Amino acid sequence: MKKVLSEHVPANSGWSGDLKKGQIIRIIAMSTVDFLVLDRDNLRERFDQARTKVYNGKIFLSTGDKLMSRDNQHFMTIVADTFEEGTHDLQKGMCSGRRFQLAKEEGRLQEYYHRDYRDDEIPDHGCWENLSGALAPYDIAPEDIPSPFNLFQHMIIDGKTGLMQHTNIRPDAPTNVDIRAERDLLAAFSACPDMPVGGKPVDVEIYEED
Repeated sequence: MKKVLSEHVPANSGWSGDLKKGQIIRIIAMSTVDFLVLDRDNLRERFDQARTKVYNGKIFLSTGDKLMSRDNQHFMTIVADTFEEGTHDLQKGMCSGRRFQLAKEEGRLQEYYHRDYRDDEIPDHGCWENLSGALAPYDIAPEDIPSPFNLFQHMIIDGKTGLMQHTNIRPDAPTNVDIRAERDLLAAFSACPDMPVGGKPVDVEIYEED
């Protein structure tokens, strides 16, 4: 394969870019990455968590699974996944500055993020703001941004009660997920502040056939 793009994305910031049909995007990270895609020819047609779970028949995706749109279109296929420590998340939405403040106001920082935090440790923005900024040039309103595919975010989910628990399980070393575009797409992601473990930079690479 030929590498056509390589970028370094700082922690707690956003990225967006075009993917041509057949290209592979490689996300390399050690903390959570909130990832989503939109149809490049119709930006109102977007990745959908629910359709993706129903199509694949499971809530944890890995190699061979597909990312689906609201209209049940095959957007992408996961072609490689080296995250061996845990699973990726398809249940949660996005963190945000307001989300952090609400947890603080309700005294739930320990519950969500495993310890109490000083005021100067609580981010003033998160994935909601990062994705809003990354997609603003395409006239995507923040309220129209779909819930993402949360890469490298391992959750414990009780199959009987449905209880979701955050964990500190993240890659021990830079780890990649490779996802192939099945049509022309607009991709976007947020390098999450990932409060339980501390957000880290993300590397993104795009490949195409030689």
